[in-house]
Amino acid sequence: MAAAPVWSVDPRTGKQREQVAVEATAQEVDAAVRAAHNARGALADRTVRAAFLRSAADELEAAGDRLVEAADAETALGPVRLTGELARTCYQLRAFAGIVDEGAFLDVVIDHPDDTATPPIPDLRRYKVPLGVVAVYSASNFPFAFSVPGGDTASALAAGCPVVVKAHPDHPGLSELVAKVLRRAAARHDIPEGVLGLVHGFEAGVELVRHPLVAAAGFTGSVRGGRALFDAAAARPVPIPFHGELGSLNPVLVTEAAAAERAEAIGAGLAGSMTLGVGQFCVKPGLVLAPTGAAGDRLVKSLTDAVSDTDAGVLLDHRMRDDFVAGIAERAQLPDVESPVTPGSGGEHTVSAGFLTVPASRLAKDGEHDLLLEECFGPVTVVVRYEDDTEVRAVLSRLPGNLTATVHLSEEEGAGQGRGAEILAELTPLAGRVLVNAWPTGVAVAPAQHHGGPYPATTSTSTSVGGTAIERWLRPVAYQNSPAALLPPELRDDNPQGLPRRFNGSLER
Repeated sequence: MAAAPVWSVDPRTGKQREQVAVEATAQEVDAAVRAAHNARGALADRTVRAAFLRSAADELEAAGDRLVEAADAETALGPVRLTGELARTCYQLRAFAGIVDEGAFLDVVIDHPDDTATPPIPDLRRYKVPLGVVAVYSASNFPFAFSVPGGDTASALAAGCPVVVKAHPDHPGLSELVAKVLRRAAARHDIPEGVLGLVHGFEAGVELVRHPLVAAAGFTGSVRGGRALFDAAAARPVPIPFHGELGSLNPVLVTEAAAAERAEAIGAGLAGSMTLGVGQFCVKPGLVLAPTGAAGDRLVKSLTDAVSDTDAGVLLDHRMRDDFVAGIAERAQLPDVESPVTPGSGGEHTVSAGFLTVPASRLAKDGEHDLLLEECFGPVTVVVRYEDDTEVRAVLSRLPGNLTATVHLSEEEGAGQGRGAEILAELTPLAGRVLVNAWPTGVAVAPAQHHGGPYPATTSTSTSVGGTAIERWLRPVAYQNSPAALLPPELRDDNPQGLPRRFNGSLER
């Protein structure tokens, strides 16, 4: 694997800015993984681990101005958006530090012997241990929150797993800067810098997932790229867990009663959600079921007015821009597809927002309109006009797995009158997060959050956002009839670490 220079590129002009690194060779990937593997012991102490996570947040905040400037130069996402994303990232690191301190994620269960049980129960003590080195594949659209310091990295470190990140080619310079910041935080606690490795290059990413010391992987990106790595992870002599977020249409259903009640507000809200961040959010609403008739027409008019007032924007790179323009052209050529506001090229380096409409009857069965059921990355959505509930069910039955599914109900439907509960039951199998009278763009970092969904939204049932994301990097182990002197502190009867646990069937806190 020949090394090649890695350039920082300005998406506003398409021009190379500066060389920031070189693509990693197989030997360099091996060295990064082995250094991470050798750093495992430094994360064994939960107190040190939590302090490291808090220091990482402190160091990122201290370097915030420089990091935001570097991120904007490579992504064109803008200082306001990036400043907010960096704040979210620091909050997430501190939240995982709190989870590490609490210790409930260890799932400690202790059962003393019981000869009266059938069959008899021996002395059993169970908790969770780190898997080992985690490979993290950065996302393009969140250079902080889903990249080098993002949720996969934070949750893996919280679990006690060192990380090797495959940097995204859209922000390589920022990735180098952030890696240095995190290593500086590690040094404050005598943790080797190898605890956070960073490699560049496509081939390096393939080498990483195949490395025998890599124990698990986290990915956010395209269906094509994620599926290739998923298959490589499964094809290893020792397969490993691969937690991939690949793609999502994020369907929205607007009931006829909801449209009659507040069509204009729904149309304006949809415009804001589908154009947020130039449509580059993984939870962008990409397909909207709206009724035919006067109420649906009002919704479409409101959407038309709002989208028409949206300025053209820059996508993360020119490849994405070209794919967006080509994808829109292909979809717009399908029979009965109309473009009330035509999306596509907004200039040499920009794209303009818009939306397409299509009768639900075209999507209710297999056929030439299946392309409309695939995610199109950028500021576009497809409005599917339905005649009745039968068409709604037919379209929903053909949708792939999603991160989110949304329904807009009327006030009466939300109060339990009409088909509201039935609709929620129909949407639940489609997504990991079901929203009512809201918009999916915006993923709160909270204990109850779930950011995942049926394939191809994700390749596992886990979440990549929220406290339970830590579970991806742990495995349970039980000790049977172990002498007390040999047990880890977490599993001793006297509970020296004060951990929440289940002790002889009772929950202790």
